[in-house]
Amino acid sequence: MWLWLNAETYRRFHDVIIPAKNGTTQIDHLLVSPYGLFIVETKNIKGWIFGSESQPKWTQVLYSKKYSFQNPIRQTFRQKKVLSEFLGLNESTVHTVVYFVGDCKFKTPLPANVMKSGLRRYIKRFTNRILSTEEVNRVTETLAQHLSESPLTRRGHVRSLRKRHASTTICPNCGSYLVERTAKKGPNAGSKFLGCVSYPRCRFTKNA
Repeated sequence: MWLWLNAETYRRFHDVIIPAKNGTTQIDHLLVSPYGLFIVETKNIKGWIFGSESQPKWTQVLYSKKYSFQNPIRQTFRQKKVLSEFLGLNESTVHTVVYFVGDCKFKTPLPANVMKSGLRRYIKRFTNRILSTEEVNRVTETLAQHLSESPLTRRGHVRSLRKRHASTTICPNCGSYLVERTAKKGPNAGSKFLGCVSYPRCRFTKNA
């Protein structure tokens, strides 16, 4: 997957678990470069893929059976927010990519940063230097030290994930607060639900 990406220019970290205000977040792959940081969320899913940027769940169709999974763009939204806070960086310096590695086919239009091929080509499109050499070194050293000293584990991250999704006060996607709202349109008009205060950037909702 990292073929032809210069290891000196794009410094690589894998399976990075970072603490957040309300738990942890786990990043599959992370590249640090002068052109910004690249979060790469990998999905090993086969079959037909249906989804959109705003849908909370996407659909996999395999052998005529349907399965739902969390919108991976929403996953990277939280990862980006937590990572930038942890490293003291502006969110604009962090790019996100969702990369499907399974034998799948996209059946609905998806954003350019969701792909099943062309990862290197996409990353190489970013050519503006937005981080100095000193900043790249600082970020790299911070991450390396964190990975070598952190007591955080994947098992602990899973426990944190379950707790976060059960919360009625904190958004599991971005960590903002959940507030009670009233549906104004559609078949559920008048009913109460919990929505993220960061709407429309984060569109997470759950039943009140």
